[in-house]
Amino acid sequence: MDNPRISSYFVSILIVAVIGIGFADSVYAATTDKPRVIATTDGEIDDQCSMVRFLLYANEWDIEGIITSSSQYHWRGHRWAGDDWIEPYLDAYEKVYPNLVKHDPEYPTPQYLRDRHVLGNVDAEGEMDKVTPGSELIVQVLLDETDDRPVWLQAWGGPNTIARALKTIEERHPEKVASVAKKIRLFLIWEQDDSYQKYIRPHWERYNILSIISDQFDAIAYQWHEIIPEKENQYYRASWMKENILNNHGPLCSLYRAKENGDFRSEGDSPSFMHCIGTGLRNMENPGWGGWGGRYVRVRNNTWLDPIVGDRFTYPEGRWYSKVTLGRKLRASKDPADKIVMQQYYRPMWRWSIAFQNDWAARADWCVKSPSQANHPPKVALEHSADLAAAPGATLNLIAHADDPDGDALSYRWWQYQEAGTYKGKIAIKNATSKSASVTLPSDAKSSQTAHFICEVADDGSPPLTRYQRVVITIE
Repeated sequence: MDNPRISSYFVSILIVAVIGIGFADSVYAATTDKPRVIATTDGEIDDQCSMVRFLLYANEWDIEGIITSSSQYHWRGHRWAGDDWIEPYLDAYEKVYPNLVKHDPEYPTPQYLRDRHVLGNVDAEGEMDKVTPGSELIVQVLLDETDDRPVWLQAWGGPNTIARALKTIEERHPEKVASVAKKIRLFLIWEQDDSYQKYIRPHWERYNILSIISDQFDAIAYQWHEIIPEKENQYYRASWMKENILNNHGPLCSLYRAKENGDFRSEGDSPSFMHCIGTGLRNMENPGWGGWGGRYVRVRNNTWLDPIVGDRFTYPEGRWYSKVTLGRKLRASKDPADKIVMQQYYRPMWRWSIAFQNDWAARADWCVKSPSQANHPPKVALEHSADLAAAPGATLNLIAHADDPDGDALSYRWWQYQEAGTYKGKIAIKNATSKSASVTLPSDAKSSQTAHFICEVADDGSPPLTRYQRVVITIE
């Protein structure tokens, strides 16, 4: 069963009954229409940290490729982790896999992942002339006409292997460029080489490819302790890391390269795949809606960058990376007021810290504990459409219900995600801590403006886990 696309609940149950390999106590239901992802990574130490989390969430996606690539910081012969640095992580995944599938049979087999781990363009910074196994794998996935689902191409390092693949398609199959472009979703952790500006943007941006280029990742990168407020900060400290990840959680978590004292080190690349975790926040529908991978604004065409805070900064015409970003400028500033602005700038990412760190801790438990001993997230649903329309002054009832696979007690919290809506005023919510809440739309709201409301449901398990539903109300 190497194909993780077998995602029907009934097929999973059939597998349990026929093969009988211990899935009977699985409590994490299979999902349909999983995102398809291809991760390209330059092997930096924080990529190695991100790889642990990535593999623990491998059940959430159809992983089409794990490709070793390069960046302006790392390439073969320059601060290089090795062509095969991922292999020990796949070996460790193989050791915990028998326990992970007890929690969800959707985890792909180790062999499936090994078959999709290939080498991309690694010879030099930004090199995209050579056709490589990694670039060819991307070509194969994008040209496959049997599956029309989008493919999230993640650049944990530079996008040069992605660029090489797109150039190959342009050269060999120019008649298919437009149809291929409809499949592509780009999530770049900075532009860590010049291949996006030199090739992808001039040749492919015209096709309106949804492209997220993130600077918010820095909130959980090396300088997290300078950025994240104290309440959230404690979920990255050594005491939390040792208890929840590093100690007694099996061989995969033991590979996590924490700081020498046990503190969280850096996972600057994790937002690229955290964006694709199905939490109920619907952020994959629109990068401006916000989720565990951050919130973004449309800057040009269908290219989305980080929301600017304040009026002293403008987006560059070219690359969005390193010292040109607002985050680096704010961190370098000596003005105390800029430290407050900096925290606001990174808030779309760190605001979810407690939820996603606890969720990660639960996955670490899945490596070593039985389903009856571990916690699993609640399942939240709305009793009405997730998209509503009403006139100013109208009162709407918002109703959700949730079930917990472990039988844990659940708490509800409705809140307005003001930054995600185009109506920027605050809207009061009645009965905000119950399943059924209500809102009255303000009289000054204008036609076509939107207001976003999140139903956040948390269980009382250990660690406590959170899932969501989002209601988007459009003013008529």
